[in-house]
Amino acid sequence: MNSITENETPQCIEESGPWPFVTRRIFEWGDASTWVWSSRHHRKKLNYSRDEATELPSHAIRQSVWLPKKLNWWIGITFSIGSLLFLTASIFSLVLMSGLPAVLDLSNSNRMFFCGSIFFTFAAYLQLYQSANPDTLWQTSNVKPRNYLGWRPADIGWVSSAFQFLGTLLFNINTFNAMSSDLSWIQQDVRVWLPDLVGSLLFLASGYLAFAETCHSHWSWNFKDLSWRIVFANLLGCLAFMAAAATAFSSPNPSNLTLEFFSMAMTTLGAGGFLVGAIMMLPESTSRSNSQQTENALN
Repeated sequence: MNSITENETPQCIEESGPWPFVTRRIFEWGDASTWVWSSRHHRKKLNYSRDEATELPSHAIRQSVWLPKKLNWWIGITFSIGSLLFLTASIFSLVLMSGLPAVLDLSNSNRMFFCGSIFFTFAAYLQLYQSANPDTLWQTSNVKPRNYLGWRPADIGWVSSAFQFLGTLLFNINTFNAMSSDLSWIQQDVRVWLPDLVGSLLFLASGYLAFAETCHSHWSWNFKDLSWRIVFANLLGCLAFMAAAATAFSSPNPSNLTLEFFSMAMTTLGAGGFLVGAIMMLPESTSRSNSQQTENALN
């Protein structure tokens, strides 16, 4: 990307986004041409244009099989593995609750949930690291130090990533404690259900912020946009996880099998939503980088 002087820097003529965040800006160059900046696309180094529609090219699926130099690709792969482990474990748990013969028992399913939560945490950290280290909008000669966590409370993408990372840490605690078979109902509520509930609340907040970031408002419908479909699938997954956590509490009374089945079914839907969103992140990562787009605008 070429260096530009202060006089060559385009002027921002329009800003929008869900209050109090700015997620979209329109810049005007000296020749009256315009260029759109988008928060999600910028921090993830994705292609974007005036209409910001990230259409899925016909060749994107083939290209997305192996993109080891793209951090966004690794985030999608890691979330996919974690989601698949959660989905498999929850399906086996539903089979056990139905009284049908299953290959795994409940202890195996709990171990699989814990392994899945580790992959979730790793993916969430990569996303937080990505959000803490966005490219500068215009190239400068200064080399920025790497931030491993960052502090960008005015950046909706960073806030969303931070909430999700904290939520995954609570899921680590929740799924680890769930592997213990000798907990009383009070211990189950404190050590298993409470971290699950708070973690799901953080996931829901994270999912909504990511959705609003892509919408550039509190709500919009833009199914043609690949990025919108990704965050919408994740938001549905977050809602399902929240429903699962809200109904997974223990009590001194006999277990309510219907409620337990509903909670596990919601966990299955939540894992499915995250798996769909994670898989769609792979072709999204084939888009050209922000630096390439800016270079084209400068030349």
